Amino acid sequence: MAILEIKNVSQEFGGLLALDRVSMTVEKGEIFGLIGPNGAGKTTLFNLITGIYRPSSGELWFEGRSIGGLRPYRIATYGIGRTFQNIRLFKKLSVLDNVRVGMHSVSRAGFVSAMLYTPWAIKRERVTLEKSMALLELVGLQDKAIELAGSLPYGEQRRLEIARAMALEPSLLLLDEPAAGMNATEKEELLGLIRRIRDLGVTVLLVEHDMNVVMNVCDRIAVLDYGRKISEGTPEQIKNDPRVIESYLGVEL
Repeated sequence: MAILEIKNVSQEFGGLLALDRVSMTVEKGEIFGLIGPNGAGKTTLFNLITGIYRPSSGELWFEGRSIGGLRPYRIATYGIGRTFQNIRLFKKLSVLDNVRVGMHSVSRAGFVSAMLYTPWAIKRERVTLEKSMALLELVGLQDKAIELAGSLPYGEQRRLEIARAMALEPSLLLLDEPAAGMNATEKEELLGLIRRIRDLGVTVLLVEHDMNVVMNVCDRIAVLDYGRKISEGTPEQIKNDPRVIESYLGVEL
């Protein structure tokens, strides 16, 4: 079953066509890769899916619901979480509080209840704490809960950002170059983390330049070049596609 449908989506910025009639379908439970050279339109597509941009034309459907042009906060509440190319943590907050912030949109405690610190609010706070710690354990940061986010090494900050995105309880998680800046060991740990997230029932849409990461973790891959989709298929099909080799990979893997 499709969880995300992108139908003939185009995005224009002052005469520059960043995406040109792109269509693809992401199925529930898969890890779907999106690759292409710099400027191909990958992050632009992420920004359309998450409501940062409104598409110039075309349709975006998530779990049977049209989301094209909706506000980012509304799309987040529907069950789409994401990370960014550039890490966007609250670096002066603790590791734990960064994850707790991510749970704001799914918290059931209202403003008045929280102000009066009612039994219901106390219960919700306890549940939030337990869920946040479980997410830190998922990404291997449970022992660093009270440390400042800005004090973490780069690779751990990447994993913390994933934990915060998971705090939205998404059914679709968008990861924008999560392996950027990681060493070989951290990348191997990232592969395991992405698979564990999928095993939790979360569909993953991944933008990544590291082909070893993409080829080893993705079920299917789509390739963008100059805003157009030039190929889609399994990792084996993609790495042997002459169009992909010519425009992006350069050499056969």
